[in-house]
Parts: sequence; C-alpha cells; structure tokens
Amino acid sequence: MNFSRRLMNGLKNSLPMPFTIAVMLTLAAILSVYFLQPTAPDSSGEKLGLGHIILFWEQGFWELLAFTMQMVLILVLGHVLALSKPVDKFTSGLIKYGVTTAKAAAIVAFTTLIVAFINWGLGLVFGAIIARKMGEHAAAQGRKLNYPLIGAAGYSGFMFWHGGFSGSAPLTVAAENHFLFDTIGIIGAEQTILSPMNITLFILVLLAIPGWFFWMGSKKKNESLVQLKSTKNQEDEKPETSAERLDHSKVLGLLFGGLIIGIGIYKAVTAEGGGFSFLQLNFINFLLLGLGIAFHGTFYKFIKATEEAIGGSAGIIIQFPLYAGIMGIMKYSGMISLVSEAFVSISTPETLPIFTFFSAGLVNIFVPSGGGQWVVQGPIVMSAALEIGSSIPKNIMALAYGDQITNMIQPFWALPLLGITGLKAKDLIPYTFVLMLIGSVIFIGGLLIF
Repeated sequence: MNFSRRLMNGLKNSLPMPFTIAVMLTLAAILSVYFLQPTAPDSSGEKLGLGHIILFWEQGFWELLAFTMQMVLILVLGHVLALSKPVDKFTSGLIKYGVTTAKAAAIVAFTTLIVAFINWGLGLVFGAIIARKMGEHAAAQGRKLNYPLIGAAGYSGFMFWHGGFSGSAPLTVAAENHFLFDTIGIIGAEQTILSPMNITLFILVLLAIPGWFFWMGSKKKNESLVQLKSTKNQEDEKPETSAERLDHSKVLGLLFGGLIIGIGIYKAVTAEGGGFSFLQLNFINFLLLGLGIAFHGTFYKFIKATEEAIGGSAGIIIQFPLYAGIMGIMKYSGMISLVSEAFVSISTPETLPIFTFFSAGLVNIFVPSGGGQWVVQGPIVMSAALEIGSSIPKNIMALAYGDQITNMIQPFWALPLLGITGLKAKDLIPYTFVLMLIGSVIFIGGLLIF
C-alpha cells in the first residue's frame, strides 16, 4: 500500500461525523482561549474564567440564525431544482461524458470551480447536484464508480470561492464607505479579483485540480457500484376537486414562478454597484425559488420535491449554531486578534502576505465564515500592512486564499453537498486534504512571485 493510500485510509478511519467534529472544535476553542488568555472582557487584565468563555459561546450561538436559514434554503431549493426535468436534461448533457471515474471527477471539478468562481452559493449547489447526477447515472447503468471522489470534486469549488466574484473581502473593500474605508480607501476589483495574480492562480487551479482528479480516478482499481436512489421529478396526480386543480395548475405555477424570476432579473439589472454585486444569498435563494416552481410547473410537484429535499438540511440546522458559538468565543475573547498579531509580529513587507495566508487558514478552521473572518481579522492585517509597507491588495487576497483553502479540511461548508449526495465527511476529506496541499503550493507560490 503506497503512502497516499495509507494517508487517505488513515484520515477516513479517524474522522467522526460532522456534528462530533463541531463539538470537538467547540471544546478546543474553549480550552485554547482559557489557557492562552487573549484578553479580559472588561479590559481589566484579569484572567478569563470558563464562565466568561462559555457566555461568549452562548452569545455567538444565536448570531447566525438568519444565515442558517439562508443556507437551509439554498440547500433545499437547490435540491428541489435538481429534481426538475429541465435541470435533469441540462446535467444529462454533462454526465453522459463521465463514463469513467477519471472523466466524471475531472468534469465535476472543472465545472464546479468555474461556477464557484462566479458565485459561491451557486457553486455550492451546482457541485452537489452534478456530483449526485454523476452517481445516479452510474447507478442506473450498473457501472462502477468511485462516488466519494466525485463528491470531493463537487466540493472543490470552495477552494477558490473567496478569490471569485462573490468573495467577501475583495467585494467589501471595493464598496464605498466600507468599514475600513478611512484606513485603506476603496480597493477596486481590478486590484484583487481581476488582478493578474488572482487570474493566473485561478487558471493554475483550474488546470491542476481537474487534472489531479483525472489522475486519481484513473488510479482507482477497487471501485464499487454506487448505492444511490435516483431522484426523479415528481409526477402530478389527477386532481379531483376544483381546489386541487389549483394545486396542479401549470398556468398558475408558471405565472407565479415567472413573477419571482422577473423580480430577480429586475433586481439584478437595477442593482447598485453593477457587475456581480447583486449575487448575494437572498438573491440566489429568491431566484432558486422562482426557478424551482417554474421548472416543476405546478405547486403540487414543487412541494413534493421540497418534502424530498428538506431532509438533507438537518446537518445545517443543528450544526451552524455550534459554529456560530465558536465564532463568538474567538471574536469576543480576542483570540482571532491574538492569532493574527502573532503572525504579523514576525513579518516583513514580503512575508506578511504569507503569514496572513497561514493565519487566515488557521482561523477559518474555527470560524468558517469568510465575511465574519474579514470583519474581525481584516483590520489587524490592514493595519500591519500599512505599518510595514506591505501591499494592501496582496494581503487582502492572501487572507482570502487562506480562508478558502482550509475549507478542504473543514466540513462546515460541505454540509449542503453531504445532504444532497448522501456522502459522509470522512468520505471526502481524504481527497480534499490533498486538494488543500495542492492549492497551498499554488497560492503561496503566487504570493511570493507576484
């Protein structure tokens, strides 16, 4: 057994389910803050007690409830869309080329990376959908496939989302009157997302990651049949009453779905800021709702698809508050500042982006939220960059790269994909761990060269 096989088997056998991981990270955050003692809550310099830290956890526990509902909707509505005939027809055009594990994994990784670069929410749903469709196609044909590898390919888009058009840090600093405006002014997308460095690194990732999946897929010999129930679009039952005719009315369904889509298009066209500024979570969910109703054609079929899809959201509902609690511990105790300042204190103008990359990756394991991480870590990094004369745009992207790369070992954002594909986190991480290593080499190289 070669080293890579032993590494993957070791990771797979040592990983518990995501909820257990979230609990273990919570305990690790509590103990880390207790022993490292970043700051006292009242700045008095007194030692933080466990009671204070637990209260930080409880305070943060409730701070992402709106975000949790957004993520539940993006999972459920995306899954509902996947159950419709039009999406099934579209994905069939792609999956017919995935006749082997190698080809299927490369196709899923390549398309998911592109979609995630455009918008992370769309990439999250698309990657899960196309991975599941590949599995369904293989199961229907009785063909062997390495389904966990395909699932990992569907998650690969999250290793470059923060460098794309929906990246929290670069979009925030490109807006007028952002919270760091008085410190760094406006940093346009041409200096971050559309910079030669970022575009070059994205192209390298777009070539390297699907290439690795193709190579890995062609190495696999012990493949098995995918045990996956096909998700078919719901068929209408014959209505018996006038009220039921409304439930099964294609005219009403298409009109209402079209109305929502029309509103979404209007919001996109008239959005302030131009470009892709309209691609926010609420917009995506609103559009998915309209498309789901319109594509299913009737309210009856839409609701039946929703009932089938909603079971996969259980992990998000119960685990997101746990991670919000961890964020509360890290934020209110000052732990994030401690981690960031430790890296900054040993930096030079040339090495600060590298240390920013590593510190952001470390913080992301405990606080897997790009926007939240930028709010608490961004001011520290920007202040340090100004103080020692390091490039502001490069450090912004360094934070973005670090934040996104450790998504490959943090199952938080994989929850929607796990719900749709039926896979477990331990099935993915042996592969995504390697993606993190490949991506780290690319990102660090880019930060050093440009």
